[in-house]
Amino acid sequence: MANAIELAKSYVPKLDEVYKLAALTSVLDSDGAELKEGANAGEFIIPKMSMDGLGAYDRNNGYAQGSVTMENETVKANFDRGRKFVVDVADDLETAGLAFGKLSAEFIRTMVVPEVDAFRFAAYCGADGATKKEETLADGPAVIKAISAACSAMDDAEVPNTDRYLFITPALLQAVKDMDTTKSREVLSDFAGIVKVPQGRFYTAIKQLSGKDSESKGGYTKATGAADLNFMVIHKGALIQYTKHAAPKIITPEYNNDSDGYIFGYRLLSLADVYENKVAGVYASHKPVA
Repeated sequence: MANAIELAKSYVPKLDEVYKLAALTSVLDSDGAELKEGANAGEFIIPKMSMDGLGAYDRNNGYAQGSVTMENETVKANFDRGRKFVVDVADDLETAGLAFGKLSAEFIRTMVVPEVDAFRFAAYCGADGATKKEETLADGPAVIKAISAACSAMDDAEVPNTDRYLFITPALLQAVKDMDTTKSREVLSDFAGIVKVPQGRFYTAIKQLSGKDSESKGGYTKATGAADLNFMVIHKGALIQYTKHAAPKIITPEYNNDSDGYIFGYRLLSLADVYENKVAGVYASHKPVA
């Protein structure tokens, strides 16, 4: 069993790498050095800082007293999902491990990453205070006008103009590129990055399926009453985004009461939230609810 534990630990960096390469939202990942894991599984410790503003300077008394407060807040992962797989065509643990490695990589790319992206967009869109605008964007000029309005709103709210990312559907981005005007190029050049998002990952809200009974297929669907997103402008510094792969739980055949196969348990923990004082860094444009 010790070999199984060591094998499980060795998978974590490999699974992380597959996620980073495949997830559209991985560009928004927070600095892991700023976050710590809590005492309990699925908990993260987030540092938060607040400070007083300027005060009057007096020649006799000098500076007005101010304060800086550093607090650590413990929050639970709001994404905690997993799945169990049985590898039954294997002669030994090493062979089973290779099979699981191939399976898990494909599973992350085709099943995990789309749901993680969809969950994050919906979570940020649904954050209290985030800007949401319902609009129908019929052509390139309409898209440029809407994106410019989003940038202006962030400028007025004093959101830093660095580390702003544009997430947009392929069709709308193509409509802008087809214009090929100085104006369109200028608007797009303001972003740290532009990411095309398939509509299937881009909703104002999603429903995550349990993987049991009538929802046995797992995954997610567009939530009832949700709308398709046109685009989102997100300032990276406004987010708390952290992902952690749990070491896969491996059960060898002698402990498997149901079959002669190796059981591999895949689990992903993630935190996707917006700092309360930085919600101006999230702007979502969406279609009317169908």
